[in-house]
Amino acid sequence: MLQWRDRSPQQWQEFVNQEVCVTAHDQQRFEGRVFTVDPVSASVVLVSFPETKRPSVQVVLGHAVTDVQILASGTKESESRMKSLFLPDRAQVLSADELKSRRENLRVWLEKNRVPVTEDGDVLRVASVLSISAPYSTGDCNCANEIILARVQSLVESIPGEHTSLAQT
Repeated sequence: MLQWRDRSPQQWQEFVNQEVCVTAHDQQRFEGRVFTVDPVSASVVLVSFPETKRPSVQVVLGHAVTDVQILASGTKESESRMKSLFLPDRAQVLSADELKSRRENLRVWLEKNRVPVTEDGDVLRVASVLSISAPYSTGDCNCANEIILARVQSLVESIPGEHTSLAQT
């Protein structure tokens, strides 16, 4: 039988959003939905949603895990519920007009700084290597090249005047 720590990240990914029972070395059991598994330590982050209490988060350290059994499959609802705890969808807080305005302000600012930018639907693309999605803040920049990423994030942070809130959301 394959030990928990010997599994690959792809195998751990299969447990994400599943309701599980994690057994530790001392036979202690932890139940909840798997939010993530740390690929370095193999630690399991469990989220529980008790009906009468606030949600709780437990981390079971990877070296202590002896067995993980799936109790129930995850659903889209449970996935969005877990993500809302840690990753609130900031784009939903803003209206469509506000998002459009932010996208346009950022596009103009990048062009003013001589950065080649195009619009691809709701996504801004910089030189076909970097994308900026809603709500168009520094954390919404994606790029494999760290140098380009850092420079564009620096520009996003430096938007002058009333638009400085772009970098802070």
